[in-house]
Amino acid sequence: MEKYLGEFLGTMVLMVFGNGIGASISLNKSLAKGFSPNWFTVVFGWGLAVTLGVYTAGFYNTGGHLNPAVTIAFAVGGIFPWEQVVGYIIAQILGAFVGAAIVVLFYYPHFKETKAEEGNSVGVFATGPAIQNPAFNLLSEIVATFFFIFALLMITHGEITPGLTPLLVGFLIMAVGLSLGSTTGFALNPARDFGPRLAYALLPVPNKGDANWAYAWVPIVGPTIGAVLAVLAVNAM
Repeated sequence: MEKYLGEFLGTMVLMVFGNGIGASISLNKSLAKGFSPNWFTVVFGWGLAVTLGVYTAGFYNTGGHLNPAVTIAFAVGGIFPWEQVVGYIIAQILGAFVGAAIVVLFYYPHFKETKAEEGNSVGVFATGPAIQNPAFNLLSEIVATFFFIFALLMITHGEITPGLTPLLVGFLIMAVGLSLGSTTGFALNPARDFGPRLAYALLPVPNKGDANWAYAWVPIVGPTIGAVLAVLAVNAM
């Protein structure tokens, strides 16, 4: 149970900082929005969010997955025991939901000041494509996650949390975001997308827009395929 708690808390921390960025730069009357944040702001912030989440999970010696695609792929590759997969995934999704809920509460007055067309959209919490094209959107998530996991394994050899490794993982997230993230918002992580999307849909967020469930399968299926392919490729080397 300690490892499941670690994955829950680590993913919650990831989403508080990650979704907090989305709210900070998107909602009316926030100080950050007035400073014209850009794509690098988003990418840099998410890199730090991942680093802090991995460090949090590492406190509980979970391996710092925070991501069902990582958990499934590591199990497929023999790096992680199958009997813990379901528990990890449940903990990750719950952590993502709770993290998003905290951001809703924290920024509640700003949600009240922001209509859907002004930035109060599911994009604060979840990903969406720059160009709606399901086949290429799926390909984007597969390719981005493949190179994320491939490089991750080169850095960590399957062990994510010791020492400065979480910081290197954060830099890797930034590299993926800057290079491969502009097409779909580089979800890379089914829990990071599904949990907050569900929170946005269910919670009483003022003036909220549509949760865009028609797209929600892409950041679930794409990262899972990409992660599994990356692990299989490394195992074949």
